[in-house]
Amino acid sequence: MKKEQVVNCQFSVWYPIFKKHTIKSLILPLPQNVIDYLLDDGTLVVSGGDNNTQQNQTNSDSEEEDVQWSDDETTTTVTAPEFPEFNSKVLEAINTLGGCVFPKLNWSAPRDANWIALNSSLQCQSLSDIFLLFKSSDFITHDLAQPFLHCSDEDSPNPAIKYELVLRKWSELLPGGEFRCFVKENKLIGISQRDYTQYYHHISKQEAQICQSIQEFFSQHVQYHFLDEDFVFDVYRDSWGKVWLIDLNPFGKVTDSLLFTWEELISGNRLSANQEEGDTAQQEGPAFRYTTSDVTVQPSPCLSYRIPRDFVDLSTGEDAYKLIDFLKLKKSQQEDSEEEEEDVRQ
Repeated sequence: MKKEQVVNCQFSVWYPIFKKHTIKSLILPLPQNVIDYLLDDGTLVVSGGDNNTQQNQTNSDSEEEDVQWSDDETTTTVTAPEFPEFNSKVLEAINTLGGCVFPKLNWSAPRDANWIALNSSLQCQSLSDIFLLFKSSDFITHDLAQPFLHCSDEDSPNPAIKYELVLRKWSELLPGGEFRCFVKENKLIGISQRDYTQYYHHISKQEAQICQSIQEFFSQHVQYHFLDEDFVFDVYRDSWGKVWLIDLNPFGKVTDSLLFTWEELISGNRLSANQEEGDTAQQEGPAFRYTTSDVTVQPSPCLSYRIPRDFVDLSTGEDAYKLIDFLKLKKSQQEDSEEEEEDVRQ
């Protein structure tokens, strides 16, 4: 995967090419002060509302008695930064798109942050809704801080990126209708169920029709139209069988391979339609993989983003130093507890 391929998969690059076959969207340049706000770890409050957003923290007798922040009564006011001009443009765009939008940056949407929204949805009606999701998303941080991660030409200069806020007209897409398609040398080699953690009966029942409709969509509207010959694209097949283009992604490890592995996708070998080795000689067209039964249902990979990263590292053993620090803390707590018991006995 080259840096040029990542650049070509920016929304503003591919949207004009496939505008007729995707969801109506509007693109707004992202001001530098907004980018700085999104990257600022110290800014906890959310801006972007019509009114000033303030958070008052007051120590008083009505609060919990066992929490003593200060000997004196103090009031701390935290005021969120405001972006009135940008906010006006965003609200105008949201109204143009029907009042509800799906937000994303050049490449990613904050899918890992839907848990923080009141309705657990990525549906936004204001800039403050968007900021809440963006400030809570590792995917958005990746776009802003490491867009060229895993590129093979890492030693070459990074292309200049003009960051943009993408607002897409809100559409209720059923997860069972989403599929990810892998293209190598302008040939569709694999199709994967997008929400592979769940079993959808209609996919196994309509396997042939789904695969055929996606292949026809690719050959008629996508093949040879994109700037690269290796890429990944996401589609949605509605209840009438019509296929819509949802997104384009680089052909590389930065993109989730879902029910495939990047080793087999890159190898150039013919892919099997299932994850077991078998005879592929009679298979025509791309390999189509989907969850075949309830037995293989898994929790969503985005669930790990709902708890602090330190907890995830501890539970998986990915960070040995955090585990060592945790054990030292537990040992220290145990020693303190034993000393307190000794004091009580004396």
